Amino acid sequence: MKKILIVDDSALVRRVFCDIINGDERFQVEDKAGDGLEALELLSKKSYDAVVLDINMPKMTGLELLKELQKRKIAAKVIMASTDTREGAKVTMDALDLGAIDFVHKPNSALGCRKDDFQKRLLEILAAVTDSKLSTFNTKPFSMDEVKSSRKMVDLLSRHEGKLSGRRVVAIASSTGGPKALQSVIPKLSGKLNAPVVIVQHMPNGFTASLAERLNSLSEVTVKEAEEGDELAVGTVYLARGGKHLNVICKGGRHVIHYTDEPAREGVKPCANYMYESLAESKFDVVVCVVLTGMGADGTKGISSLKGKKKIHVIAQNEDTCAVYGMPKNVVRAGLTNQVVPLEQVAQEIMMNVGVI
Repeated sequence: MKKILIVDDSALVRRVFCDIINGDERFQVEDKAGDGLEALELLSKKSYDAVVLDINMPKMTGLELLKELQKRKIAAKVIMASTDTREGAKVTMDALDLGAIDFVHKPNSALGCRKDDFQKRLLEILAAVTDSKLSTFNTKPFSMDEVKSSRKMVDLLSRHEGKLSGRRVVAIASSTGGPKALQSVIPKLSGKLNAPVVIVQHMPNGFTASLAERLNSLSEVTVKEAEEGDELAVGTVYLARGGKHLNVICKGGRHVIHYTDEPAREGVKPCANYMYESLAESKFDVVVCVVLTGMGADGTKGISSLKGKKKIHVIAQNEDTCAVYGMPKNVVRAGLTNQVVPLEQVAQEIMMNVGVI
């Protein structure tokens, strides 16, 4: 049975979380803390399979606790409990930078926490995170110097390869651990990337805009939350909005973003399968499919369907660098991959397969 620590300044929320977690035979709430300072004392003495951490608390906030864990080299697998306000979404991105593996969108009331969809999501994330190989201790902080060095090397390699023929597009799927993984990929791409990039990252509405802004601030390529009717342009990255399915359609000879509102598929919305399937009708000559860390199998069916209609090149993140080796594992098992590489090599392989202008 996996042991869980709950950290939240609301006694009611702590009780509701306890009821949900203890109601699943896989987990047991071992301890509870009302603030980050109390949690730090517990984490200094004991180890847990996962920590569910609130952000805004007295004495020591969730972010301050993450910083202390990094500083003291205390390993912990942390899930943030986050609100969907603009500020809440921004702080969640900061928490992921500091080593949190994933987050659960916490409803505004304890009553909302008792709804089935929230309970299911919390337990799914707990299951994925408790099995993860990563923790706050071994999650490397973002380094702009490292990104610049890598970007320069990738640019030189791509130029050495010369211009590749045909219109190309990059389509990325990611989930648990994805926001952090995307920071190791998108900022390393050259601003002269000779292809547009579309991304489906499993996140609720309200968080994708903050992730796009964060990636844009770190990157040479332009990164934006995709809007209905956006025309795909080379050197631009389009991140699917949470709560809608992103498709790429042809309109007047142009490739544009189109959102649809079908129910969740593979248990997620947006679902990468829709993105990959829509590209089958595109005018692109080559689709470079990239599958990063995440639980479940989203992307496999879409890529399989696409393979029969388009020339594709499939890159999967390897197990050792994944927070959760689910989505990449399934695409590998399906025999769809051309390459399985560590996270730090993904940007390089993208560039080698689409080139620069």
